[in-house]
Amino acid sequence: MTHTKIRYTSGDGVATIELNDPPANTYSYEMMREIDGAVLDARMDRAVHVIVLRGAGEKFFCAGANIGMLKEADPEFKYYFCLHANETLNRLEQTPKLVIAALNGHTVGGGLEVAMAADIRIAKKDAGKIGLPEVALGVLPGTGGTQRLSRLVGKARAIELMALGRLMSFDEAKTIGLVNDVWDEADFTAAIHAYAKQFTPPNKASRAVGRIKRAVQSGLEMSFGDGLALERELQQLLFESSDAREGISANVEKRKPEFTGR
Repeated sequence: MTHTKIRYTSGDGVATIELNDPPANTYSYEMMREIDGAVLDARMDRAVHVIVLRGAGEKFFCAGANIGMLKEADPEFKYYFCLHANETLNRLEQTPKLVIAALNGHTVGGGLEVAMAADIRIAKKDAGKIGLPEVALGVLPGTGGTQRLSRLVGKARAIELMALGRLMSFDEAKTIGLVNDVWDEADFTAAIHAYAKQFTPPNKASRAVGRIKRAVQSGLEMSFGDGLALERELQQLLFESSDAREGISANVEKRKPEFTGR
């Protein structure tokens, strides 16, 4: 696929999807199609073990949906646009590879909805604001925002944040569990890449990382008993992998394991 709204690169076991639509990296139908294709490319590429999402430039991760596009669109297009965006973010959330959102600037509205579909969110200190202000437009966060925010920060706090439309600093977002960490790094991009590499072979058994993700993402939507059954199924698959044999042997032989992702 030819990309005009994102940049897709891969190397060192890490695929990077950079949202690239200046000035605010707002997403459109075209951008969502490109993200969808990039997620599929990364998922099917055996050399890719981790996906990193970031925004182009230094001011915005993503400022949400392109409001001009929505203003001109008819209600039917708006409905199917939200449906397609939800499908894309669900695919990102369920892909069996770790997804890290590098919040290098303002992350608001639909931009936060994109970030919440990632597994880990790392923000750059003092780089911008974060929140879901859709109520000011007379709408709700309709790309999974109501569901993912409540699962991350709790029902009462999520309702308050969305009803107020309040934006907060990344530091405050960390205190409520919306982001995992806030980094004060001169080269934020390089620091994120180094962080992502620790989850790739030979450092980590990436299949185990991916199945940990699946056990959590899928298991939490099931009953406790069904979640345990899924966990056992995934564990059995891992016991049959080369990396499990390597990890167990290395432990017994008191040496560092050399994982291959197989």
